Parts: sequence; C-alpha cells; structure tokens
Amino acid sequence: MLQANKPLYYIGIDGGGTKCRARLRNRAGQLLGEGLGGPSNIRLGLGEVWHNIMMSVDEALSVAGLTHADLEDIHLGLGLAGITSSTSAQVTIDSGPGFGAIYASSDAHAACLGAFSGDDGAILITGTGSAGYIFADGVGQSIGGWGFEVGDDGSAAGLGRSALRAALRSHDQIAPVSDMTREIIAELGGQTADVIAFVTTATPSDFGAIAPMIMRHAMNRDAVALQLVQNVADEVGRYIARLRDIGAVRIALVGGLADPILPWLNPAVRCLLTAPEQDAVEGAILLAQGLGSGFNSMSESV
Repeated sequence: MLQANKPLYYIGIDGGGTKCRARLRNRAGQLLGEGLGGPSNIRLGLGEVWHNIMMSVDEALSVAGLTHADLEDIHLGLGLAGITSSTSAQVTIDSGPGFGAIYASSDAHAACLGAFSGDDGAILITGTGSAGYIFADGVGQSIGGWGFEVGDDGSAAGLGRSALRAALRSHDQIAPVSDMTREIIAELGGQTADVIAFVTTATPSDFGAIAPMIMRHAMNRDAVALQLVQNVADEVGRYIARLRDIGAVRIALVGGLADPILPWLNPAVRCLLTAPEQDAVEGAILLAQGLGSGFNSMSESV
C-alpha cells in the first residue's frame, strides 16, 4: 500500500442540507469521476451522512473503474454542514470507512478554499442554510451558520419558513392574502392542518424546496413574495457587510440561492462581491491534499 502522504487519488465532498457532491481526481489533477448523494449535514446523524457520502463516492469510483479495494489509496476531504469544531470534525472522521486519510471541515471552510483556490478570502453561503466565513493568514472565522432552528438567515430554508408563516397569517386575516399564500396552502393539501402536518416532520431541505415557488411569485410582483425575498436579500447584505468589516477584501456569494438572490441585493452590496474561482468540491479536494485545514482534523492510515 502507498504511504498516506503519497495517495494515488483525491476525493472532495461538498455536503449540505440537500445533497452532497463528490469529485475524484488523480495525483496529476485529472478528473476521473463525479457522484451525487443525499443530505450530509452531520446533524442528521453520522450513519445517514456517511451512507449518503459513500453513495456519491461509489458513483465517482464506478465512473473511474475503481472499487472499495482502492479506498486506502485515496485521501478524502470533507466539507460538511454541521461541522462546527475540531471535535465534531474528528467524530465525523472516526465514524468513516478506511480511506488512506480523511480530512474534515465545515462546508463554509471548504467553499472558501475553493472560491479563492486556497488563498485568503471570504464567502457567504446562501443555499438550504446560510453561513459566512473568512479565511486569512491560516485562520478561519465563521459568521452565522447556527442552524435552522435559530439561524439560517438569508437562506432558502429560511425563505420557505417565512413563506409558510405568511400563508398562515393570511389565512387568519391578520396579514395580506396573495397568490403566493394561496398557492402554498393549496400545494400542501389545501387546509391549514396540512401545513401543520408538513412542518411537523419537515427538514430544512423541505422548507428550502419551497423557495423556487416564492422566487417565481416575486418575479411576478406578488406583494407578499416581494417582501419576503427582499428580507432575505437584506439579510444577505448584512452578512456581507459584516465580513467586510472584519477584514475581508474579497467576498464571494455561493450556494444554490446565490444567483437567484443576486439581483435583489443593494447595488452597494453587489459591488463588494467577486466571482468564486472554483467550487466547494474543489475546496474539499484542496483539503484532501492537506491544504488549509479548518480544524486541523484528520485521520490517516500508513
């Protein structure tokens, strides 16, 4: 077997509240395969998360003609939602299969590494959830990212949550009724009891799945949807301004809601943004190469 510091392959994982993506490259940087899996926020439980990670890994391995027999020759970099400390990173690593080495960090750290190719910079993730992150002089600092229950401002899940609340308030006739509020209740079954049944078991990704409907109504000038989307844009602006205030010179907006929300941002906020150089999966591959470790958390076989 190869020594762990000389792997044949690297796999990067970008794992969030909706899905995870895997990308396999060889030592020379050649793309060999990619794969998709389910949600990989570690708050869902490490058993489920590793199942979804390995689903994406197996797809990438299959494209490359590799199998689990090759895992010991692969370094794996994980950028996962829900990792908030060296302890949670190490627990995640310890529950994984037998790769040659595993490195783990938050999804924000991996996204920041990718956005600036390992150099200093800052990002704001606005996807299912949201999180700000700045990486400078080898040190990372998070802004937000506290999770759906108490955070996720400026995110798809937060937008969906606000829309459901608006729909129920409109039903009670204490807030405006609109095409959007009517459609939300209708789509969930037509009764307020259906809305409550939905939220009882809904995950953040379920709330986030409502966001495209809200954006569509906002584009059609639905008054309630317009206000909700503008609120999200204002939250995004606050986090971007905070990243600037703590020293970020370059800030990239990333995640599934990044492009849809961009036109709604204040022009002064948009002027602070720069396009990301690479995506979060490439950042996770940099992590797998031992570059820019967010929590210095790793496990390796030699």
